[in-house]
Amino acid sequence: MTVTADRAIGLTLGALGVLAFSMSLPATRVAVQELDPWFVAFGRAVGAALLAWVYLGLSGAPRPTRTQWRRLSIVALGVVVGFPLFTSLALTTQTSAHGAVVITVLPALTAVFAVLRAGERPPPLFWIASVGGLVAVLAFLVTSGAVHGALAAADLFLLAAVVLCGLGYAEGGALAREMGGARTICWALLLSLPVTLLVTLVAAAAHPPLAGAGAWSAFGYLTAISMFLGFFAWYAGLARGGIAQVGQIQLAQPVLTLLWSVLLLAETVSPAAIGAALAVLACVVLTQRTRGAAQPTWTSPATRHAVPRRARAWRRQSRRQDVGPGAR
Repeated sequence: MTVTADRAIGLTLGALGVLAFSMSLPATRVAVQELDPWFVAFGRAVGAALLAWVYLGLSGAPRPTRTQWRRLSIVALGVVVGFPLFTSLALTTQTSAHGAVVITVLPALTAVFAVLRAGERPPPLFWIASVGGLVAVLAFLVTSGAVHGALAAADLFLLAAVVLCGLGYAEGGALAREMGGARTICWALLLSLPVTLLVTLVAAAAHPPLAGAGAWSAFGYLTAISMFLGFFAWYAGLARGGIAQVGQIQLAQPVLTLLWSVLLLAETVSPAAIGAALAVLACVVLTQRTRGAAQPTWTSPATRHAVPRRARAWRRQSRRQDVGPGAR
């Protein structure tokens, strides 16, 4: 299937996706206080995979092609395994407000992966802004850690989470143009099921999942909304509205996450955290604008053949739809 470009619908769906994802870190923080983080990370993927299996069966979705399976493995690595696992491990000791500051750099990282996979050549300001956002996050982590001048294990987990998630968002947003947002995340969940199910069973055996209503409610939210329905809206929004355009909505996600952290978990947000978040968001705005303004730079047949085949196909598809891949 080919998704038709419609920016108004894309922006609306993207906003719904961001709203759903904005509570992921607070919900994870609640869940891992009583449940094993490995169980939380992989168990929610198992539950979402069962929902995906029902959806694909009812919708009669065709099986992905061999090329699509390979691309789905990238999506699965980033958003089904990588981000849930590393945020679950990080939030056993860190607050969701702290994590919200780190994920402010996610749109810039998504833009970088989208640019690299699309074979684009953005202006130098794009790369300066991308590096600047990462430096701002690293500075915040180093100065706010328990040991100044060093990164804690939780900080490294959060950084790994946003890198893998950026890769998964960039690939998933592009793949959703071919498969649709719902089918993209559903097939990625089913592709991951042998691994996620095995790890879930091992984690449950090692640490029986005994918890109260609050932890299970958070786990249910992560399963049904963060890992499943949120991606329906998010990937569909990226496909219809363009990753560069819809990706700008994600600027609101860290702000919303900080808000939920304060209102629901009574966490405190330091002035340093607010300052770091604003600095990173400013860098992200620059990456969005400079990346969105980047134009194709085909100069010769030799240059054209130097670009990977998949990148050329992605760019051609973006031109036909009049939406360019960019950042979430």
